[in-house]
Amino acid sequence: MLTIDDSVAVITGGGSGIGRALAEFWLRQGGKVVIADVAEEPLRQAEAELRTISKQVSSVTCNVTSEADCEKLANHAIATFGKINLVAPFAGITSDGLLIKTDRETGKVTGKMSLAQFQKVIDINLTGVFLTVRECVERMVNHGCKGLVCLVSSTGSLGTAGQINYASSKAAMSVIPKVLTAEFFRRGFADRIRCMAIAPGYVGTAMVKALDEKVLDKILEQVPMGRLIEPAEVVSLVAELYRNEAMAGETVFIHGGLRLGSKG
Repeated sequence: MLTIDDSVAVITGGGSGIGRALAEFWLRQGGKVVIADVAEEPLRQAEAELRTISKQVSSVTCNVTSEADCEKLANHAIATFGKINLVAPFAGITSDGLLIKTDRETGKVTGKMSLAQFQKVIDINLTGVFLTVRECVERMVNHGCKGLVCLVSSTGSLGTAGQINYASSKAAMSVIPKVLTAEFFRRGFADRIRCMAIAPGYVGTAMVKALDEKVLDKILEQVPMGRLIEPAEVVSLVAELYRNEAMAGETVFIHGGLRLGSKG
């Protein structure tokens, strides 16, 4: 079993949401944290607030779609703390929309998702994860680090209408742990570096809680436990996957028993 104490977590999307919650938890458990985000002001504010918990935190402004930025992030973690033990590429966005829109009366197509709308989500949610993981794992291997790559999939990966861009990116997160585990096994370091994914349902982040009350009610109608998932509950799962070295190559759902409607 691994211990969080003195371990180093690199977290993208660390300025808010689940990433920020994970950073706080890691520090309270005696770990060290590098948080990264594309939004500089919220990132600096998050770092200042996290420093009230522990001084073992550093931040890097990072556009995860940039190879140079992801390389800078991984180098910064090694230069600052000497190792990387947890890679948590949690930066992500949604930009929902239908593949095509049709007129109710004529049935004819009146609009369609733009390439830009599709590509932006793929760039951040998929390419950004690839670059973050590639750069961090390279340094984990070269510096003899032991730990976990923890991706974020979603119940959206099961296929939710209006999310062809987001669902596609999150479905990819569900298969990457199998691919990386196989590659690490072939190269002889699967005992040191593991990959897992978590797949949350509707999590009570500030963004979700700001939704219209009627929209939230519709969401909760599909959740047997009758409430949103707390960020702390997601973070607790990440911590357990990190500690338990028998967990590798799989995706674990955490959604309160969510039942997607027959129309997705």
